[in-house]
Amino acid sequence: MKRRDVLGAGALAIGGAAWGAAADWEQRLGYPGGWGPQRNWTDRQYRVGNYSGGYESMFRARRIAAPAGAAPLAVLAPEGVKAFEPVAAQAQAYLRAWPVSGLLIARRGTVLFEAYQFDRKPEMRMTSWSMAKSVTSLLLGICIDRGLVRSLDDRADDYVPALRGTLHGGVTLRNLANMSSGAAILHDRDNPTIYPRAFLDGGSDLEAVVRSWNAAQEPQGTRYNYNELCPLTVGMVIRQVTGLPLAEFCQQALWQPLGAEGDASWLCDGQGHEFNCIGFGARLRDWARLAQLVAQRGAIDGRQVVSARWIDECASWSAADAQVRFGQAAPKVGYKCFFWHGRADGNWMMMVGHDGQRIIIERTTQTVLVQTALDQSALWVPALSDIMAAAMRAPVGV
Repeated sequence: MKRRDVLGAGALAIGGAAWGAAADWEQRLGYPGGWGPQRNWTDRQYRVGNYSGGYESMFRARRIAAPAGAAPLAVLAPEGVKAFEPVAAQAQAYLRAWPVSGLLIARRGTVLFEAYQFDRKPEMRMTSWSMAKSVTSLLLGICIDRGLVRSLDDRADDYVPALRGTLHGGVTLRNLANMSSGAAILHDRDNPTIYPRAFLDGGSDLEAVVRSWNAAQEPQGTRYNYNELCPLTVGMVIRQVTGLPLAEFCQQALWQPLGAEGDASWLCDGQGHEFNCIGFGARLRDWARLAQLVAQRGAIDGRQVVSARWIDECASWSAADAQVRFGQAAPKVGYKCFFWHGRADGNWMMMVGHDGQRIIIERTTQTVLVQTALDQSALWVPALSDIMAAAMRAPVGV
């Protein structure tokens, strides 16, 4: 989702237990999932249950099967646990103050800290919201690696005949992945129109919505303008060039080679097409595996799952990416190929989703932090970056 203003430096101290209090999220009812009175699955009383995979059965979803043999993250040795105790204390204080359902920190494939709140468990799939866009990025990179897509600078309609003559068909994959299509669209204003037609309604059809959205505001590549139609168009390209649903391609090309511990899932529109701007659910440990893959330039357990060239592409800016450079996409933030950036050197990559979903990937030390949460208040809390920085420095021997 879009970056919101960073909360004040004292936010952790004054947030207090009110944000994280279990009673505020219907602990007395066992954290139910379901629909709210306005048929809204994000109503406060249902968020714990729904954001932990509970709403998969309420929608259409495709399963992404884990491999027969997982590649578990390593466990920190006792001496490392002791060395990490000061950072763990910071993390526990943070959890008490904010509505965070899960928090995991790892370095070089070893778990340094893992904790859950609101009765969540490690085997539960946690939803991603817009972190799914970064999964789409990795799948696009694999398509380029395999020669299914020739160039990031090709147009979408070079691959999807149904997009010829449409605005999004004429946009390059680079500008789509950089949220710079030039379409006349506003994320907050237009999502109430897009979501029913492209996802929620029984006959929803995301491809029809993409084809019909043809008003231009400016030339493509001019300006960063976050919206859902850019990743949905890229998803159409991936389906076309692979001949597979995104979930199946993800299973074959990413999830199983990753050595995932559990199945993932991807929500779909009424036609069975993955609504790939959101809707990807996975265990916290598997989100950490995915982050570790990025930190290690696409390699894991001796397998090059995504090329190092693609990861480097996502972490750098050419003249063609000027509008999304660090400080240009937003103040003190950069963007590239559906990844956010917290530093100008490209070494602090992020996956970011609505209501506090966030992954931070520090490429130099290969430290990753995964957070799943219930409320937008937990998204840009400065304390989270402080915890990440402390984790990078902790002398734990990995």
